[in-house]
Amino acid sequence: MKINKRQAKIVEMVDVEKKISVKDLSNRLEVSEVTIRKDLDVLNDYGVLIRHHGYALKKNTADIVNRLSINYEIKRKVAIKAASLIDMNESVLIGSGSTCALLAEEIAKTKPGVTIITHSIYIAEHASKLGNNHIILLGGELQKDAQVLVGPLVRSSSRQFFVDKIFIGTDGFVKNAGFMGSDSLRTDAIRNMAESARKIIIITDSSKFDKRGLLVQFPVNQVSELVTDSNLSKEYIDYFNLYKLKLDLVDINH
Repeated sequence: MKINKRQAKIVEMVDVEKKISVKDLSNRLEVSEVTIRKDLDVLNDYGVLIRHHGYALKKNTADIVNRLSINYEIKRKVAIKAASLIDMNESVLIGSGSTCALLAEEIAKTKPGVTIITHSIYIAEHASKLGNNHIILLGGELQKDAQVLVGPLVRSSSRQFFVDKIFIGTDGFVKNAGFMGSDSLRTDAIRNMAESARKIIIITDSSKFDKRGLLVQFPVNQVSELVTDSNLSKEYIDYFNLYKLKLDLVDINH
């Protein structure tokens, strides 16, 4: 999926406002309605949003393609940095989510010797098309929109492995609570997978620190490293430094 900056802005506006007209998008982005309609056709074909006559509508937030399109360039840079933390012939666990999907893509393109263990059907299928990595898909019950496997089979199958690192995303952050999840089954699956890794590495764009999740995924003291972008506020930088959490801040201006 390749979207330009204007199309990315449209996705962000639809994500916030849920529904927005072609005329409004045209006025705010200062381009013609014809151009907006062409952009919406592209984004609709990608499955990022729903294009109706005269307006665009937000898709299900659990949909992985929809999530990939939000802050795409920032997430891609975070994923590239995360991939640099992986040795050429290492085995890693990777959770579901958009930044994790971009990490798997980067691994497939640059590190064919890496083994990817995941509960994400999207990641397993996408990475297998891009490279020659050994890919292991954990068992479980399918969540169709998120294209991820959950439930007790994830725990029993992940227990067969032990790796140095697990890379996971987050749905939000709350001070004195930790990194958050928004879906109980996916959050539980990630917790179970993390039991099979020595280090938990969170990879996310900094916009997630303005959001709250429903469930505590991991407290800060259980996380080894955070890879995010340089828009992370000083407030959070100071907070994580207090907990001695290793920070990798990706410069998004270059």
